[in-house]
Amino acid sequence: MTPPFARIADLHAHVGSLVTVRGWVTHVRSSGKVAFVVMRDGTGQLQGVLVKSQVPAETWERFGTLTLETSIALTGEVRAEPRAPGGHELGVTLLEIVGASPLDYPIQPKEHGVDFLLDHRTFWLRTPRQVALMRVRHELEQAVHDFFYAREFVRCDTPILTAAIGERAGLFGTEYFDEGTAYLAQTGQLYGEALAAALGRIYTFGPTFRAEKSKTRRHLTEFWMIEPEMAWYDQDDNMDLQEAFVRYLVERVLERRQEELKVLERDTSKLDCVSQPFVRLDYSEAVTLAQSKGSDITWGDDLGAPDEAIIVDTYERPVFVVNYPKEAKAFYMKENPADPRTVRCADLLAPEGRGEIIGGSQREDDYDKLLARLTHEGLPVEAYDWYLDLRKYGTFVHSGFGLGLERTIAWICGIEHIRECIPFPRLMGRLRP
Repeated sequence: MTPPFARIADLHAHVGSLVTVRGWVTHVRSSGKVAFVVMRDGTGQLQGVLVKSQVPAETWERFGTLTLETSIALTGEVRAEPRAPGGHELGVTLLEIVGASPLDYPIQPKEHGVDFLLDHRTFWLRTPRQVALMRVRHELEQAVHDFFYAREFVRCDTPILTAAIGERAGLFGTEYFDEGTAYLAQTGQLYGEALAAALGRIYTFGPTFRAEKSKTRRHLTEFWMIEPEMAWYDQDDNMDLQEAFVRYLVERVLERRQEELKVLERDTSKLDCVSQPFVRLDYSEAVTLAQSKGSDITWGDDLGAPDEAIIVDTYERPVFVVNYPKEAKAFYMKENPADPRTVRCADLLAPEGRGEIIGGSQREDDYDKLLARLTHEGLPVEAYDWYLDLRKYGTFVHSGFGLGLERTIAWICGIEHIRECIPFPRLMGRLRP
C-alpha cells in the first residue's frame, strides 16, 4: 500500500506510521554512514535520517546530490524525537528528487544586503524570519474579521479606481476612458460612509495607495488598511472601539503566535502595555510636551516622527492625540464645537517609536461646512456630489478610522522597517518583483 502524504505540522498524528513528506531542503550533513536532511514544507521543519546500510543504493546516491532548496519527497517511519526540529524525525527508506536546485541558489546562509534580498524577495520569503512574519500577518488578518464579525459589522468592498480623493496629496492617476483622470484609492472611507448609512456599521479591508515620495521605515506606496465606519458613533465612541480593537489584535497574536514571536526574537513584555487604558492627549498638550523635550514644533504643525516618539515615550503605552488643527487634517473631519480651529479627530500612536498606526475622526455631518471645506481645499465639488448628498438627505452623526496593517505588524513583531511586513513591498524606488 502506498504511504499517505502528510504535512510536517500533522506528524504528531502519524508517530509509528509510514508516511511521505514533501518539501524543500534546508540543510544536509553526513558522517559517511548516517546522513541527515532537514526539510521544510511551509508548515514546519523535519529531520530525515538515512542509514547507508538500510536504504537502497540509489537513495543514498540521491542524498549526495542534494543542494539548498531542492524539492524532495521523503518516505519513512515517523518517530518522536524532542531534539529534532519540530519534535519529530523521519527514518527515511526512500528519497525522491522532485526538482533539482543549482548550486547558485541566491539566498545562501550568510549576510546579504537589503537591496539584494528585496531583489530576490521570492526566495527571501522562504527564510524562517519571513515565514514567521507572514504567519503573524495571516493571524492578524483573521483576527480583524473575527473582531468585527463578533460585533455584527458588515464587511464591504469599495472601489480601487475613483474620481474622488480622500487626502490632499500622494495620488496615482491614470486616464479612465472618456471620464477623465481616475485615481488609485488612498482610502475606502468616503464610500464606507455611504455604506454605513445603509448598513449601520461596516468595515472595509483592502489595498490603498499613496504616491508620497517618502523613504522612511514607516512608508509604503501600496499597503493594506482596515477602515470601519459607524453610524451614530461620535469621536469618543470611535476611540473606545479603536482601543478595544488594538488590544484584541495584540492579545490574539500573543495567544496564538508565540512560536513565530520567538523566531522574530520579540520581547513580548513590551506589549503588556496594551492592558492599560490608552492615553487621550489633546493636540495642544502634545505640542507643549514635545516643546518641553526640545522639539521646535509650533501649534498648527502636524506632529513629526520625533514628536510622536517623545509623546509615546513619556507614557510608554499607546496614545491618542486628539483635536488636531483643522488645516493639518483632511476636509471630511468634523469641526470641533469646543474650538472651531480644530477637528474631532485622533491619531493613535504606538509605543517604541512606531508612530501612527490609526487615523480616525468623527465625520463632518453638516452640509454647508463640508461644502465650505471642499471649496477651501480647492477640490472639484462635482466629484463629491454624491458624498455631499449623504448630508443633504438624512444626515447623521458618524465616525470611522483606518488602521494600517503593515505598521501594526511592525509594532507587534518589533520589525524596524515595514517593507518586511508585506509579501512584495512597493516602495518609492521598487516595483519588482
